[in-house]
Amino acid sequence: MNRIIAPSILSADFGRLADTIRMLDEADCDWIHFDVMDGTFVPPITFGAQMVAALRPLTKKPFDCHLMIEHPETQIEMFRDAGVERLTVHVEACRHLHRTLQEIRQADLCAGVAFNPGTPLNAAREVLELVDLILVMTVNPGWGGQEFIRSCLRKIQEARQMAPHHHVEVDGGIDAETVCEAANHGANVFVVGSYAFSGKPKERISKIRSALCKG
Repeated sequence: MNRIIAPSILSADFGRLADTIRMLDEADCDWIHFDVMDGTFVPPITFGAQMVAALRPLTKKPFDCHLMIEHPETQIEMFRDAGVERLTVHVEACRHLHRTLQEIRQADLCAGVAFNPGTPLNAAREVLELVDLILVMTVNPGWGGQEFIRSCLRKIQEARQMAPHHHVEVDGGIDAETVCEAANHGANVFVVGSYAFSGKPKERISKIRSALCKG
């Protein structure tokens, strides 16, 4: 399965997001990741569908949108219209997870389901036919720059065993070292946030790609 690098703009300069998207368009990444937070499901507030729509014309790279919000079912059409290709919701935020995933697929989007570090994967077993991606959070969702939780490696491995043909995505604390650990346990999609933007993103993403090749 292809290994996909998806830099998250959460750690970018919000005053220069257009420049960031153009820069990532030229980098060796596959998707661009959007962390949408509402200040309720997680403490921070980031941005919504209008900002995603404003950035969509600047690149043809797929937009991978991670909704860390309450009531994500109310936002599906707005993010579809904004131009995202895939939409991931949290099992912890969905009272009717099966229905929400159905609605994402009915909107012609790829559907993902995300799990916080303390949440077991059992709920995904009942909805695997509706998802394209399982997102294993390797930090507690919210703030960027957190340290990778290595006990989550077991969950990554479990996700791969449970869904051998699905994307298994990891988000949180990914750098040139932890990306190899995550890959070795079965992940194939890697969200890179603070590491990518703590230097020149193009160079940092290249280091991630090189580490994956060597691993």
